[in-house]
Amino acid sequence: MNNLFYTLVRPLVKGLFFLLFRPRIKGKENIPKDENYILAGNHTKWLDPVMLVAVVKDQIHFLAKDSLFKGITKPIVKGMGAIPVNRKIHDHQALENAILALKKGAVIGIFPEGTINREKKEPTLPFKIGAVKMANTTNTKIIPFVITGKYKVFLSGITIEFLKPRTISPDLDLENEKLREEISKKLEEEYECSQSN
Repeated sequence: MNNLFYTLVRPLVKGLFFLLFRPRIKGKENIPKDENYILAGNHTKWLDPVMLVAVVKDQIHFLAKDSLFKGITKPIVKGMGAIPVNRKIHDHQALENAILALKKGAVIGIFPEGTINREKKEPTLPFKIGAVKMANTTNTKIIPFVITGKYKVFLSGITIEFLKPRTISPDLDLENEKLREEISKKLEEEYECSQSN
């Protein structure tokens, strides 16, 4: 169930985003229609959560850095239903809040890298364990997503692909690495494909 602020703002976000960036969308059929889920994927730019809001009709409760809950951005991120997280510590309260939201039927959006991968030495940075932990605790499926390309105004340069849902076993370290490997492999495949064209 989308809150009123989200219901009013999302059509504007969607319209403007599609007008400016013309995203390509793959695998949208992998997003469940009758149950909640966790979206987890790579982080390329600050526009990534905006794209997810534009592409996915369900309200997404993102885990967002707590500094966004101050000043001019505070009413926006709160209105969009974001969950504050202190990235300087292992923020157990943020994880508990996300788990509580999942138990109430919410959709959670998370970037397991914890920050934007700026160095690009590896396809992804090491994943934090929060995504698989909340999925296992609440018996909620993870929908991995992969963002490739670049945000180019009025050009179709950015692509998002939703992969098949994952059910998470109690072996969280293994599941976390498998999630990272799946997303990293897809990124490598897309990069090799773009280089050959």
